[in-house]
Amino acid sequence: MGKLKYLLRVASGMRFRKLGQCIDRVHEKCGKNKIATFFDMMGCMARYGAGYYDYLIFAFYDMNAAQRDTYVTRMRNKKLITRLNNQEHSHLFENKGEFDKRFGEFLGREVIDVEGMTKDAFAAFMEDKETVFAKPYSGESGKGIEKLSKSDFSSMDAMYDYVTDGKFGLIEEQIVQHPDLARMYPHAINTYRVVTLVDDEGVAHCVYATAKFGAGGKFVDNLENGGICCPIDRETGRICGCAHTSRLVTFDEHPDTHVTLMGYQLPMVKEAVELCLKAAKVVPDMRFIGWDVFVGEKGPGIVEGNDYPGYDFWQLPEHTPDKIGLWPYYKAHVPGLK
Repeated sequence: MGKLKYLLRVASGMRFRKLGQCIDRVHEKCGKNKIATFFDMMGCMARYGAGYYDYLIFAFYDMNAAQRDTYVTRMRNKKLITRLNNQEHSHLFENKGEFDKRFGEFLGREVIDVEGMTKDAFAAFMEDKETVFAKPYSGESGKGIEKLSKSDFSSMDAMYDYVTDGKFGLIEEQIVQHPDLARMYPHAINTYRVVTLVDDEGVAHCVYATAKFGAGGKFVDNLENGGICCPIDRETGRICGCAHTSRLVTFDEHPDTHVTLMGYQLPMVKEAVELCLKAAKVVPDMRFIGWDVFVGEKGPGIVEGNDYPGYDFWQLPEHTPDKIGLWPYYKAHVPGLK
């Protein structure tokens, strides 16, 4: 009954214009009849919990039933989150101030909370810094973040007044990233997305890791802001597949710097994964987290944790030539999933 209610809720909120656009794109890719595609999409929603966008991006139109059943879909990802994460503790990840207090030992950078910050405390924080990043307590995809320099303001008092006018919650030192990441794209702090799962025995596992790079002159690496993402081989620390954008445009080289992606040696991947595996145990009932990790000259540090990890990164056709998704992995580590 719960599954039926969820499916009805999804269907009632379905945006039919976007559904039609997805059907058109499927027709362009494989020539499949549009009416047949619509009914096949509805069948995949009922059987696998797949939204119409899942059907398109995972290329369900080119799979048999057994292959489709291996993919983590919209509904299955929701099931994982509901099973593994206590939503009463979501605020620890959604509020950056609370996150930084709870995970302070993993941050790898200086941070000051705007709440209660005096002019003297701010001046002391800024004494050895020319540039900082000001962030709101909540938000995603880099929204509301500003890069600020002392030279932008007439005085330290003016800078203090600006950062305490209600827009920001945290001030963070500018990270000097590892030169091997700066070489790929120098204008943003490029990060690794490391997804961890803590099983019923309390053992932390790394599900997958991807590299995210900024692009187009932006100073953030989020896909929603034009960034690109590609898979990482955790054993070698090398990029092991092409990059994609949020619109699923693929690249074999970075579109700005033209550095070849496939096989590129990334720094400190194993150290970054180990850091996340330790952080994964800090809040015992938040067991399924996507961590964003930077690598500085001194080592990795966690930028933030996401308690609603994306599920598409490691399941796109370019990265799953065998047409096998991540659902079997999750079922092996989380007993009782159906």
